[in-house]
Amino acid sequence: MARGGDQGFDWTRLVWPGFFAAEAGLAFARTMMAGFRPPPPRPEPVWASPNEVALKLPTARLRRFDRPGAKSAATPILVCAPFALHDARIADLAEGHSLMARLSGANRPLYLVEWLSAREDQIFRGIDDYLADLVVMVDEIGGRCDVVGLCQGGWLGLLFAARFPRRAGRLVIAAAPIDTEAGETPFSALARATPVETFEELVRLGGGLARGEEAQRFWDLEAQNDARIHALLQSDLPLDSPAFADRLAMFRAWSGAPLDLPGAYYLETVEKLYKRNELARGEFVALGKRIDLRAVTGPLYLIAAEGDDIAAPEQTLACARLVGTPPAEVRKKIVPGGHLDLFLGRRMLDSLWPDVADWLGAAPPRQRAKRLKSSA
Repeated sequence: MARGGDQGFDWTRLVWPGFFAAEAGLAFARTMMAGFRPPPPRPEPVWASPNEVALKLPTARLRRFDRPGAKSAATPILVCAPFALHDARIADLAEGHSLMARLSGANRPLYLVEWLSAREDQIFRGIDDYLADLVVMVDEIGGRCDVVGLCQGGWLGLLFAARFPRRAGRLVIAAAPIDTEAGETPFSALARATPVETFEELVRLGGGLARGEEAQRFWDLEAQNDARIHALLQSDLPLDSPAFADRLAMFRAWSGAPLDLPGAYYLETVEKLYKRNELARGEFVALGKRIDLRAVTGPLYLIAAEGDDIAAPEQTLACARLVGTPPAEVRKKIVPGGHLDLFLGRRMLDSLWPDVADWLGAAPPRQRAKRLKSSA
């Protein structure tokens, strides 16, 4: 089913390198990778909001974003960014385009997982390895947290909550492919239709990595004109203003610095999430244990964009029937626009994410019920 979001951007070809190969086959993949040279070292990202690195792992940085005066004894909020083509600045791109700034309204310790581009010595790292890294980061912030999962970070956050239910409190899942058979997008259809050998060959040609640089050469956001980026950002600044030129530069810096993914992680994600839909079917094994999503019983906030070409609303909202959270504690919201509008669009950030922050800052429903009962 075709969807009309993101102001003309073809995001179905941008999230992971290699999906275009279904149309062109292995011959084109080999041509594409001919003469490949590893890119130069990535520049350090420039963040919109003040933050500090609380923990650095070989694969990720844990960044703390909360404002001075945040309730230090409160349960921390951990935003799990997607580990896909682009880096974690999707949550903190520029002034007025920062999800992290909106979530700071919860007045709680606030952290962001910044996944790092994979190195050649990390090609065999799989989903279990990244889940284990997430556990380490949660331990670093106290052992329990509320989780906000964005896009591909949504299924990883859900996986964490189901595998370690005592470590996860409230859970927000935004535009994430949880049940990839519940709805159709060009992205999920192409993932299922492409032979796994094609993905394996692309990883082999990338020296064991799914190379973001090569995907960027063919599906470069630099080719998008300023007006389309202005519309995507939902900017209220004049298109020809110096202030918008700054926003444009930040967007292009983010879009022009793609991540490499370990081949093992990339192939596992394609097969487990898209080809076999293991998470929704109850067949996913994580860190030695089969995952039963009914183990997730805490309050749940599901967010989808009606024009999303990456994660159809049905793929995200299906989570409600798979988990053990009581229906009264599930909040669902479908908003206009496309995939990136949820995270970068100014109007969307102003209208949606303060409500998410208020929801995260509220007392759990069961705790409120106990208070009402004791006061009766």
